[in-house]
Amino acid sequence: MTAASPRAEIAELLAFYASAGVDDALEDAPINRFAEARPKPAERPRPPAAPVSESRPREQSAARPGFEAGPPPQRSAPGLDASNIPDAPVRMATAAVPDEAQALLARQLAASASTLEELRQHMASFDGCNLKFTAKNLVFADGNPNAALMLVGEAPGRDEDLEGLPFVGRSGRLLDRMLAAIGLDRQSAYIANVIPWRPPGNRTPTPHETEICRPFIERQIELVNPKVLINLGGPSAKTLLNTTEGILRLRGNWRVHTTASGVAIPAMPTLHPAYLLRTPAHKKLAWRDFLEVKAKLRSLGD
Repeated sequence: MTAASPRAEIAELLAFYASAGVDDALEDAPINRFAEARPKPAERPRPPAAPVSESRPREQSAARPGFEAGPPPQRSAPGLDASNIPDAPVRMATAAVPDEAQALLARQLAASASTLEELRQHMASFDGCNLKFTAKNLVFADGNPNAALMLVGEAPGRDEDLEGLPFVGRSGRLLDRMLAAIGLDRQSAYIANVIPWRPPGNRTPTPHETEICRPFIERQIELVNPKVLINLGGPSAKTLLNTTEGILRLRGNWRVHTTASGVAIPAMPTLHPAYLLRTPAHKKLAWRDFLEVKAKLRSLGD
């Protein structure tokens, strides 16, 4: 790597200051603003201000009475002729902000996928969601895509991001036990998330990020075509069931998720395993919901 010349570095620094609105040097020497304040010496009388040259236009004088306009602000470093420095490009940091154009692209890509593998490839190449650039892996799905039951959570966590699979941490181990309680496992269920990339620091995905990713999970459900859908947690239920109700009000009541092709899939909203780890007293509520799912699958011949 070739080191940048001092002239180019200074030019880039000056361009940065100019773009930031810095156009005046307050002092010739740097000031340590964190140093302990010391008493100021007695002020000496200031010399009279230099008279304003008659050749300068009067409108350039300072507006406030008693102040005379000084020389124009010095924009280059002392001892450096800025006219000989080539213009340096100003590097502006740009953040990937989801917008309607990216949402439209996501809808087009999702609709064009005819298989789950094709959908995975489209999602892996899609750069319209800013979460992709802070995540380590695309977390697409786990389990059996031919299963009668599909479960959808909100977004991957740290463990899921590292392994590229949904529900593999503590929440995943609890989910495995919940499935085992109704006679199922990961080979007899299919598991995915509304958001396929981990939000930084496990923060809540923004509405824009959710809207960007919505077409992918909706197409994923449509391609799997499960007989029963479980929404794990409020965000999954609100996104896929088009409701604003809280999960404690939603859970335990059958709803319907309708695919783009018009197929109605019975959906059971229930509590997220991560919530149950924090509130173990509510595990009994999730147990009842899973028993409802077991009865529904039995009634549908599975």
